[in-house]
Amino acid sequence: MSDQGPQADERATDQRRRAARAFAGASHNELTELWELWADQPEVTYLRGPEAGLVMVQGRIGGTGDRFNLGEATVTRATVMLHGAGLDDGARGTSYLLGSHPDHAGLAAVFDALLTAPSQRERVLSQVVEPLERIQAERDAVAHADARSTVVDFFTVSREHE
Repeated sequence: MSDQGPQADERATDQRRRAARAFAGASHNELTELWELWADQPEVTYLRGPEAGLVMVQGRIGGTGDRFNLGEATVTRATVMLHGAGLDDGARGTSYLLGSHPDHAGLAAVFDALLTAPSQRERVLSQVVEPLERIQAERDAVAHADARSTVVDFFTVSREHE
């Protein structure tokens, strides 16, 4: 627990969840562009991976019923430690992504590690997470509009009663 109390810890956890969602939803090219724009890149040491494996996906009947094994999904994970560039040595980050995308997982872990460094948190949120969220919102809006354009509205005409 940090010196600032449980509310600060909860806020940091929420920020990491938000960032993890943005990193996972981004394309590898988007993360690469943001990394290339990052000034003062720290030295990156891989502690784990990136490596791909399988996880069992479970479902629930009706969302609340008994669990059942739905099938397997490929997941790529990576864990990194950052050094230098004004960071406290040992900033660590982890990422898990659906699919087999080692480079994407590695960059997501690097940005997660930067997010854990107090001196870099606001910078990561403003220069990486927020732009990724905007891009994803635009992409979702286009997909929603495309789906909406295929909706067929059915209506019935009632007969007049005599």
